[in-house]
Amino acid sequence: QVQVVESGGGLVQAGGSLRLSCAASGRTWRTTVMAWFRQAPGKERELVAAITWSDSPTHYADFVKGRVTISTDNAKNTVYLQMNSLRPEDTALYYCAASSTWVPNPNTVHYWGQGTQVTVSS
Repeated sequence: QVQVVESGGGLVQAGGSLRLSCAASGRTWRTTVMAWFRQAPGKERELVAAITWSDSPTHYADFVKGRVTISTDNAKNTVYLQMNSLRPEDTALYYCAASSTWVPNPNTVHYWGQGTQVTVSS
């Protein structure tokens, strides 16, 4: 089993920044890929960014390229999502996920966190 716990969400004005954190524990060696997904009300869950524990490769959805950076701290078993230039359309529940598939999709995720809310006001 792998447990993932997100933190760092909140309310921010458009153009602002947030850093999300995801702490992984348990048998983390069984899941080589970590990712962030998001889901807005009435919409499907979508991949935001993905990374391996070796920090390479990385993958970004087109709608966040240039605004978001995913990174890991292996010593802390933690994955970060730095989000800059946030837009109201980025408002969603952001989920951390662990997978063994590259590039992950919602059907190939083994473990999900509970989610952290990001709200961007205009």
